[in-house]
Amino acid sequence: MPRPSAKYLRGKRIDPKPITGKETVADLLDDAFLAYNAGRLREGCLLFTQRMLAPDVTVGMSLTGAMTPAGLGMSSLIPLMEAGFVDWIISTGANLYHDAHFALGLALHQGSPNANDVELRDKGVVRIYDIFFDYTVLLSTDAFVREVSAGKEFQRSMSTAEYHFLLGKYLREREKALKLSRRSVLSAAYDLGVPIYTSSPGDSSIGMNVAEQALAGSKLRFDVSADVNETAAIVLEAKRSKGKSAAFIVGGGSPKNFLLQTEPQIQEVLGIDEKGHDFFLQMTDARPDTGGLSGATPNEAVSWGKIDPEMLPGTVVVYLDNSVALPLLTAYALARHAPRPLKRLYDRREAMLKRLVSEYKAALKFRDKRAEESKR
Repeated sequence: MPRPSAKYLRGKRIDPKPITGKETVADLLDDAFLAYNAGRLREGCLLFTQRMLAPDVTVGMSLTGAMTPAGLGMSSLIPLMEAGFVDWIISTGANLYHDAHFALGLALHQGSPNANDVELRDKGVVRIYDIFFDYTVLLSTDAFVREVSAGKEFQRSMSTAEYHFLLGKYLREREKALKLSRRSVLSAAYDLGVPIYTSSPGDSSIGMNVAEQALAGSKLRFDVSADVNETAAIVLEAKRSKGKSAAFIVGGGSPKNFLLQTEPQIQEVLGIDEKGHDFFLQMTDARPDTGGLSGATPNEAVSWGKIDPEMLPGTVVVYLDNSVALPLLTAYALARHAPRPLKRLYDRREAMLKRLVSEYKAALKFRDKRAEESKR
């Protein structure tokens, strides 16, 4: 007769080997990250590599926090995209704006969080915590964004994915002209066919420069409705292709909600039969008890239809600074999983949207029929 406590003691025994200094990052995560937030990071790495990177899973990433100015675009995001580990992205506009600095050959430097900001302002130095750069970096990037966005191909309404694809093309050309390689997330996404959306297109220096051009007569407009429908179409396509959808959330904020709201858009608004995302991995320092979306747990997301309740075992929340967590997860994934074929979702946007529209019309017809029957 098994003891009543037996079911609670099935986990791997805590008995790590001494660290020698010769371990790989992946070995260290497997063998020494055994409990607390270290344990959650290990669980997140295992979820990502063993389940989310299955061939039939479409991985959407949301990105907040000043990740790209800290170099995490080059060190982590681009390798993940190149390996086929991230299929589409929703990012803050700020991350994409600061990403452009690197493609333009502009310099950002390590600094000190304890610097005198009045003195920095006087010297024309901008600070992001402990990252310093010259004010002319902003002016140069603004000028590039305005010059490119004034082009003929930009003079129309478009989704943010379309805009970032075109901007990425010009950043790629600038990288080549400067003989730089793989410096920009937008440039890499252009090459790899990874669509990148932003949930608040006016909330960044890119949006500010586009707004300035609107005053001068530019026809460029961001179509936020297209963003909502295209992202929902990506998730629906993943499910209808007999696959699964994974939400990989780096930070929280508006991009997190924009990624997760794809399911309520499909179910609640469009009336299409669906259950929710299949996998949920979030790395965050936000608390759940304040009521903010950034700290909302996957369990709470179930009540909104964002997460399939049957897939709750496929969810992990890592409470850790993402400047630490993201490089570690990237190293682990590249060490433990072979690259996946690129899905090139940007190239398939029209076909995916066509499926969404078809199912929406069918659901609308069914809803109207039921409403008519209820009147009889």
